[in-house]
Amino acid sequence: MKERTAKLMAAMLEYDRGDVQRIQHFVKVHNFAATIGVLEGLDEDTQDILEAAAILHDLGIHLSERKYGSSAGHYQEIEGPAEAKKVLQEVGGFSEKETERIQYLVGHHHTYHDIQGMDYQILVEADFLVNLYEDSLSGEAVCAARERIFRTNTGLRFLDEMFAEK
Repeated sequence: MKERTAKLMAAMLEYDRGDVQRIQHFVKVHNFAATIGVLEGLDEDTQDILEAAAILHDLGIHLSERKYGSSAGHYQEIEGPAEAKKVLQEVGGFSEKETERIQYLVGHHHTYHDIQGMDYQILVEADFLVNLYEDSLSGEAVCAARERIFRTNTGLRFLDEMFAEK
């Protein structure tokens, strides 16, 4: 893990202090995203953006709950990008171009149509891998996600291995 990624992880632990469930969630999403990105052969810059976005992807939840009384995905997409920019600036070391892409990914990670870019696709897949388990979704939901969401060979393999019937 690169130093700035580690610093970003530490900053998010502080941001979500005391919220074990959310901390565990973003750590798992980050690990899946990082692994899928490496196995899919992302270039170093795209991998770095993906990993930062995976750490920050649910950053808008607390603000959404306070503002709207809901953690619904579309509220996260509204509130998350500005919060992400603040955290990225506090941590430092992210260019304006990287910050803009990370904000875009945070602001679209619950939008499943018109996915453009491997970083976006992998972030969505990693979040689904974690959410399908954490939300105890049915086999039908797993099959629907496989059909509608998953596109990378690695993401498909992980989904199939995780939810294989024994």
